[in-house]
Amino acid sequence: MGKNSKFIVFFDFDNTIAEFDVFDHLVERFSKDTRWVELEEKWKQGKIGSKECLEGQLKGLGITKRELDKYLERIKLDPWFKRLIKFLRAKKIKTLVLSDNFDYILKRVLRHNGITNLKVYSNKMEFFRGKITPRFPFRNKKCLICAHCKTKNLLANTKQDNIIVYIGDGRSDICPAQKADLIFAKDSLRRYCRKEKITHIPFQNLRKVYSYLSRSLP
Repeated sequence: MGKNSKFIVFFDFDNTIAEFDVFDHLVERFSKDTRWVELEEKWKQGKIGSKECLEGQLKGLGITKRELDKYLERIKLDPWFKRLIKFLRAKKIKTLVLSDNFDYILKRVLRHNGITNLKVYSNKMEFFRGKITPRFPFRNKKCLICAHCKTKNLLANTKQDNIIVYIGDGRSDICPAQKADLIFAKDSLRRYCRKEKITHIPFQNLRKVYSYLSRSLP
């Protein structure tokens, strides 16, 4: 990593910044029935796309906006994330979040954990007459894996001379991570990188990411 390089860092949210998959836990806890399980299995098998899966799972939630807010207030982030963000900001390194979750969830959790002014790209969630309506402004209609095309937003925010650092864990991170110069991977992303012999740094929590970057960045 050269001293004059222009670094840019992208984080996934669920099971990366947050210590677990916030959306999956929300669906499992507040769904009115078990249809969300069927939708999840169909998505894993490639029978439906992420957009259809997320729409169906949101529709099946039995939760009010107030109940959702109370639930999100209790979500904690990886304890090393705040320290990592402080470090990156001190180095004036552009940092963004790319998530297949929803903006309302992400922004509320980040704010409750004292993280502000962090650019987030995700799906959208709106409330109208007690109902939750999802929107997918960053969807790639040709892709069934993700409702949010993270690769599109990664490329839109990078320049040719950037050194891209990607930190993630899941299936939705496989495509954008392959555009990165440095990958920190766990779980599904780690298994994919191993299988395809893609150079990466395995991690279980952000302490390792902080330790590596604080030693390596100029």
